[in-house]
Amino acid sequence: QVQLVESGGGLVQPGGSLRLSCAASGFTFSAYRMTWYRQAPGKEREWVGDIPRTGGSTNYADSIKGRFTISRDNAKNTVYLQMNNLKAEDTAVYYCCVLSRGIWGQGTLVTVSS
Repeated sequence: QVQLVESGGGLVQPGGSLRLSCAASGFTFSAYRMTWYRQAPGKEREWVGDIPRTGGSTNYADSIKGRFTISRDNAKNTVYLQMNNLKAEDTAVYYCCVLSRGIWGQGTLVTVSS
C-alpha cells in the first residue's frame, strides 16, 4: 500500500523547535523528490520546500528560509523537516508529498503559541 505518514507535530512555544518526520511505504522512496507543504487555518496550502532523490540541494520558501531544514534518510524511507525559531505564523497542518505521483500524507498539526 502506497503511504506517507507524518508525525512529530504538536504544541510549541514561539522560538521553539520541532522535527517532523514523514515515513514512506509501498513505493521506491529513493527514486523521488520529496516535498513539504503546509496549510494554515483559513488559508491556501503553501509550498514549504523540497529535497531531491539523493538529498543535497534543497529548496525553501522565503518565509521559512534559514529556520527550516529538510533532510532525508533513504535507508529509513523517511524525510524530515527540522523547524527552528518557530513563529505563530508557522501554525499549520504540515504535509509531505510526492508531487510527481500525487501521493500525500494525512498531515500533522503544528501549533505555535505561548
